[in-house]
Amino acid sequence: MGATGDRIGPARSRERFLVGEPVATGVRGSILDSWQRCRLLGLSPDGAELPYRDDFDRDGRLVRAARPVLDQLESRFSGSRMNISVADAEGTVLERRFGEPSLARSLPPIQSVPGFVFAERYAGTNGIGLALAERQLIRVYGAEHFAERGQANACCAVPIRDQLSGHILGVLCFGYPYAYERPALSDLLQRAAATIERRLLEQSSARERALLHAYLDAERYARPGATVADGAGAEHLLGPDRVAGPGRSEDPDHHLVDLELDPHDRAILKEKATELISTARRGAVGVALPHGREATLLSHSVTSPSGVSGVVVEALLSSDNPAVHRLSVSPRPGPPAAPPAVAGEALPAPPGATTGYGPGYGPGTVRGLVLVGEPAVGRYAIEARRRLELLAEASTRIGTTLDVDRTAWELAELAVPGLADYVTVDLPEAVLRGDEAGEPGTGLHRTVVHGIRDDCPFFPVGEALDFHTGTVHMRALSSGRAVLEPELADAAGWFAQSPERSQQVLDHGVHSLIAVPLFARGVLLGVVSFYRSQDPAPYGEDDSRLAQELAARAALCIDNARCYTREHTLALALQRSLLPRGLPELGAVEVAHRYLPAESGVGGDWFDVIPLSGTRVALLVGDVVGHGLHAAATMGRLRTAARNFAELELAPDELLTHLDNLLVRLDREEGGDEADGSTGIVGATCLYAVYDPTTRQCTMARAGHLPPAVVRPDGSVTFPELPAGPPLGLGGLPFETAGFELPADSTLVLYTDGLVEDRHRDIDVSLDQLRTVLGHPDRTPEETCGAVMEALAPEHPADDIALLVARTHALPADRIASWDLPADPARVGEVRAAVTRRLAEWGLEELSFAAELMLSELATNAIRYGNEPIQVRLVLDRTLICEVSDGSSTAPHLRRSASTDEGGRGLFLVAQLAQSWGTRYTPQGKVIWAECALDAA
Repeated sequence: MGATGDRIGPARSRERFLVGEPVATGVRGSILDSWQRCRLLGLSPDGAELPYRDDFDRDGRLVRAARPVLDQLESRFSGSRMNISVADAEGTVLERRFGEPSLARSLPPIQSVPGFVFAERYAGTNGIGLALAERQLIRVYGAEHFAERGQANACCAVPIRDQLSGHILGVLCFGYPYAYERPALSDLLQRAAATIERRLLEQSSARERALLHAYLDAERYARPGATVADGAGAEHLLGPDRVAGPGRSEDPDHHLVDLELDPHDRAILKEKATELISTARRGAVGVALPHGREATLLSHSVTSPSGVSGVVVEALLSSDNPAVHRLSVSPRPGPPAAPPAVAGEALPAPPGATTGYGPGYGPGTVRGLVLVGEPAVGRYAIEARRRLELLAEASTRIGTTLDVDRTAWELAELAVPGLADYVTVDLPEAVLRGDEAGEPGTGLHRTVVHGIRDDCPFFPVGEALDFHTGTVHMRALSSGRAVLEPELADAAGWFAQSPERSQQVLDHGVHSLIAVPLFARGVLLGVVSFYRSQDPAPYGEDDSRLAQELAARAALCIDNARCYTREHTLALALQRSLLPRGLPELGAVEVAHRYLPAESGVGGDWFDVIPLSGTRVALLVGDVVGHGLHAAATMGRLRTAARNFAELELAPDELLTHLDNLLVRLDREEGGDEADGSTGIVGATCLYAVYDPTTRQCTMARAGHLPPAVVRPDGSVTFPELPAGPPLGLGGLPFETAGFELPADSTLVLYTDGLVEDRHRDIDVSLDQLRTVLGHPDRTPEETCGAVMEALAPEHPADDIALLVARTHALPADRIASWDLPADPARVGEVRAAVTRRLAEWGLEELSFAAELMLSELATNAIRYGNEPIQVRLVLDRTLICEVSDGSSTAPHLRRSASTDEGGRGLFLVAQLAQSWGTRYTPQGKVIWAECALDAA
């Protein structure tokens, strides 16, 4: 929002905000966030007096670095109403410059005198305070200022950072009339700030060069007759490949020795020396080098003439140590130097060293400089290495699964304690389901709370969160960038969410926070918060960048898991819709089932129970190769086809042949086109069993599937030897049917390979375990299912598991009646009379007319069109079943007879009287059957 006419900034929006009306548009997010914070801080728009400090350092390193830059800017803007200021990290103005010097006399002190504090918590929305709060380049125009006093002008401000640590040291700010606004001002401001940052870095280099000079001067003074070359540069090491510097050998002339080391050895010594400098440790430390070699590092204090204190680290090695590749000795005579200003204790002697050439030195010992520097800089190097190691570890520890919740936990577990003492992750419920999130900050749920202690009073896992506008979390979500709060105690927006809980968190020592939005592929997934408590130093820019990098990597993994969850949910929903929603109640078997989808992907396992004619029942389990939507859809096709083929009363081997042909055709139609990326159908396994309770016969055929388990009433468990058969989809290979008789109250257990086989289990061991679990014939099918799943189902299944348990029953002999019928139409009447008597015995006299008529028509057709032997059978189960069998394989067809036809109406009458009717084929011929509901009368 810039200048428009005589007005500047969103004046009307500000007025609406101040009276409590909602502000939806017209205000930049950073400005609106700042207004919210100002309101939470209790600031007044008419402005209170800003605090003034007179104890600031008027000649500190920031001011010294900035003065030449300010001089140039003052000259550049000469004659203008430009106000240039430098403030420290607390918002205290350290120095001001004006394009027109007379402005300093005409402006009020608050705008002209250094020492006033412009931090947001005192001055409200302004360039200096907002640049510190937002930690980036900021522009504030007229009415965007919260306080009335700033609305006549515009300002542009940018943080100044220490390039070594990344910490914000101050702010460079331009203040000017809004008519001066130009796009080039921002570029000029950033270039000026970068110049100040470079000068600050040069100050650090100068300090370390001064330390190195002090060390070298100390060496010249300590050893008259020895001189060293002054080759110090900006780097700590003298040269890229050497541990070099003033040295001593057993040469009595005190020659300078340069050590050339193996790069790996040099890296080890440099890393250890960095740790010694960062901790300011003094003394001798042994360092193990590869292949059993050793070196000794000596650290001691050194102070430059200007008063800079640092640490020197030297290496002692034996001259015959294999680590020393070469000694280059050169005499360097020279006069003794003046005593330097060196503070520190004497070097202690390393273990085993003699002192023929001074403390810690002896014959055969070579000494060289490793590092010299200030402890703070050493700590920066240690921190930088730690951050790199943490990022490298993130690539292997985050995203090990395709589970959204687990990926969020992996992020938290990695960050604690490497980056944070506590981590919270808040994700919308939609993301947990696999969908995209809605509006930022809506529908959030606390997904992870992890830290060094379990009693820190954060909002618990599972709680719904509604972050207030102005809180750190909402600022991160709405702006789409990380928000750093170095001092939580001063973060009014954070307190506004829950003052009591926020104070409890502070009481647990938490003092600094980084909130980072989780963005991946343009999708906002949630927010992760990193809290610090144990380290007294607040979070800095380097910490924020590390947090953003970790969050970016985790967000990509979470988004992958979210997309997978969505696909998995869709596939699972499709799969469940294609599986039986309920099993029919049958007299032949008592059935229970279990289905457990794979954790990492939906497969194509299925099961089914299909009622057949004559009280028989078909049991079916199958497994499509592969996972995902394609496997689930293929499973649905196979299950539907299997039911249709079963309705045709096909034998098990014939049914599998039809399924095999179906898969071959689908594979040819769908798998042959590579243009759409389809992988086709690899195949499937299947087991199909038919049980007849009237004969207790069970016939089975399998296509590459595991055999079933048979539990007999005495508790014995067997796995019948069935012909294996090829998997479905190969095409052209035969299947075989095997039959056997089951005692009443036996149990058939059908299952898929996910129950007994995976890469961590041996199938033979699992089958033995299954045999043991099934050896309890007194259990119901439901209890058997529970026991099997508890004993064999893995905690995290890699494949689908389908389990079908069926306890078989035998139909009592007194509920079956059959009569052999000669091929003589005159004998049909005798059968009708016998049927009437049996129905009377069963108490079904009301069904006599329909049953007699149906059997009469079917028997007459069998005599007229079929072959002997002819048999009539009645079966009383949940329905009354009338059957007529003969030795012919010719099936009758229902047709509509014309009014002039003398016959052709028998099957039409049967279809009208029966609940259902049909034909099934047997090895001896066919059976025509018809069912009547028991309540039909």
